[in-house]
Amino acid sequence: MSTICVFCGSSSGSDPAYRSAAAELGRVIVEAGHDLVYGGGDVGLMGVVADSVLDAGGTVTGVITKQLLELEVGHVRLTNLEVTPDMHTRKARMAELADGVVVLPGGFGTYEEAFEVLTWNQLGLVAAPIVFLDVEVDGRWFFAPLFDFISGAVDSGFMKPDHGALAQRANDAEAAVTRAAGAAPAFTRKWVG
Repeated sequence: MSTICVFCGSSSGSDPAYRSAAAELGRVIVEAGHDLVYGGGDVGLMGVVADSVLDAGGTVTGVITKQLLELEVGHVRLTNLEVTPDMHTRKARMAELADGVVVLPGGFGTYEEAFEVLTWNQLGLVAAPIVFLDVEVDGRWFFAPLFDFISGAVDSGFMKPDHGALAQRANDAEAAVTRAAGAAPAFTRKWVG
């Protein structure tokens, strides 16, 4: 059994496909025998994935800051809820509890969390697979521009190909969970010499 961390939006997005993807991800996490750790919120995609895991009989640990809890966005049905003093502690704690990460659509906070864990992998501070679960709406894949950006950074010599490959992509929940619970990425030194 692994613990899968999910980073995702505190909003639900403009299309029902995003909520559906979050609900399916939660169900698949439980069916695969894993636990969930996430940001502890009861709003947006965060609430959807947590509710889905709980409704399927799974275990959910939320990690939320005191400030966000006081804004009344904390989920009240979780198996465990940890309250941290700040965002830095929150992210470090989620990474500590997780064996792998799945990223759903979201905003700045979602990307910042994902890129921090990608950076920690790149530096050898953690070894956790990170998988972006893509969602198609109107023939467009949500994360396609992000992966074009990463490819551009590799092609332009700002990132090693091995480091660009740390960001994995899946188009369905089963593949995302399998990869996130799989082998940790091999560490490749950023600098030589």
